[in-house]
Amino acid sequence: TQIVNASDRLIANTAEEADELVRFYDADPAAVAVVHPGVNLDRFRRADGRAAARARLGLPQDALIPLFAGRIQPLKAPDVLLRAVAVLLDRDPSLRSRMVVPVVGGPSGSGLAKPEGLQKLAARLGIADVVRFHPPVGQDRLADWFRAASVLVMPSYSESFGLVAIEAQATGTPVVAAAVGGLPVAVRDGVGGFLVEGHDPEAYARALGRFADAPELVERMGAAAAAHAQSFGWDTAA
Repeated sequence: TQIVNASDRLIANTAEEADELVRFYDADPAAVAVVHPGVNLDRFRRADGRAAARARLGLPQDALIPLFAGRIQPLKAPDVLLRAVAVLLDRDPSLRSRMVVPVVGGPSGSGLAKPEGLQKLAARLGIADVVRFHPPVGQDRLADWFRAASVLVMPSYSESFGLVAIEAQATGTPVVAAAVGGLPVAVRDGVGGFLVEGHDPEAYARALGRFADAPELVERMGAAAAAHAQSFGWDTAA
């Protein structure tokens, strides 16, 4: 509160964050401006497309690829994705032969932050054969992972904004995300992906199942997602 009171101007990522500054920290509404973060649209773009990215990463061309990319820690909830995949494969075992689930990122925090913990969870859920763990990568390589994915999955418990969602969409990949923090701004529900209320793996499995049942959704929503992401370049962010 002291910092807020001492500030002449406050910048919020989203309107929701601006409202929280007013409600919880007694900020003067006239002193709060909303400025969305920006991403590098020269790096995160569709480029040569999904097929080429999959070829570079050694991924099957016809696979359903739900991607997790980020810090491996409880707040990011990568375990929710693994549990959702287990639900989906239990419902439709035929998907197993054409599904790859990359988890790209390194550990931080504690508990589920340990990659080996996620590996054990994948084994316990019976999906170790479809989950692939990869260490953190540079931005150019990360852009390729986004392009290669069928959908980026962000089941986070908290996100101030969710720049990763914008980066993925800029490459033409739809997003399934938790309806928390700034993600409802970053992802247009039903247009460039799906927002999920809560963290029930069943709900995420239903969202992923829509892409499995209608593969054309990947391209259609991906195109809409890429168009949406153009509003978040650095030239328009500030």
